[in-house]
Amino acid sequence: MKTTTQSVRIALLLAGVVFTAGAYAQTILKFAHTDQQTGARQAASLLFAQKVGEYTQGRYKVNVFCCAQLGNDPKEVEQLVSGGIDFTATGTSTYSPFIPSLNLALLPFLLQTYDQGWKWYDESKWLKAQFDKGPAAGFRFLANWESGFRSLTTKMPLNGPEDAKGKKLRVAPTEIMRWAVEAMGFGAQIMPVNEVYMAIQQGVVIGQDNPIDSIYTNKFFEVAPYITLTNHMYSPVPVTISEKTWQKLSVADQQAVTRAAQEVVPVIRNSIRDNDERLLSEMVSKGAKINRTPDFAAFRKAMDPVYEKSREKYGASDVETVLAETAAIRAAVK
Repeated sequence: MKTTTQSVRIALLLAGVVFTAGAYAQTILKFAHTDQQTGARQAASLLFAQKVGEYTQGRYKVNVFCCAQLGNDPKEVEQLVSGGIDFTATGTSTYSPFIPSLNLALLPFLLQTYDQGWKWYDESKWLKAQFDKGPAAGFRFLANWESGFRSLTTKMPLNGPEDAKGKKLRVAPTEIMRWAVEAMGFGAQIMPVNEVYMAIQQGVVIGQDNPIDSIYTNKFFEVAPYITLTNHMYSPVPVTISEKTWQKLSVADQQAVTRAAQEVVPVIRNSIRDNDERLLSEMVSKGAKINRTPDFAAFRKAMDPVYEKSREKYGASDVETVLAETAAIRAAVK
């Protein structure tokens, strides 16, 4: 009997189930992301893990793997689909290999403030329709976490598209981002975020684009000290669960996991918004130079080809819906 019990325990351990001191089975779930240990996404993930444990009475334990330990953003989504990990939080367009239309959420200059971004992600019928495609693709959207607005960090001053010509900029491996960077005048160099610091340091690229929290936690300002606050893309990080994992949960546990993810939303949103200025000040104290008033008109005008390419590839109807929804929000929410 003892041998049989040990065999069962070993099988459960291999399946991600452990026994706690309280003698009940505890299932281990993996949450992987690419943020650094000091980043807002890591703090949000740890809070989520704590809440999942609480709301499932300790039957589930979420282990968080930060810093691209289990792969870059696209690889994490692939693992999500295969069931290799259970949760991730990454940029909306990172899910686009499985839901191509989500690239349109990254169309440049759609939104101008956090309040506008939150309203769109919370109320958009178009976004909800895209997120509803998730389960068929292998993952399910739980909540819309925050990352911020993307801006540029470069090794030299940058004020407008004219300054970008002939220079290479790192870009995330998503199509709309590449189109936008090329429209600005840069040559686009695709690479994972964990390789960017060294690439700038070695002169492979002259900079990159990311939200302020990511610029700070990845220390990109150390090697590309000119921070140009273009705010050219709103870049939240929806948190998702593998559909394979979701289907293994009871209805009560599905509700518990969803509740945990959604309760983190105001925490990470307020953290990102409220810390932007503090992080910029800290970077300035360490040598960064901030350009708050680049040539916005020139940058916006440069984006015209991005909208046209998007209409051609993703359909004019979807593009116009996105533009109409966000225009209405910009008019209503200042």
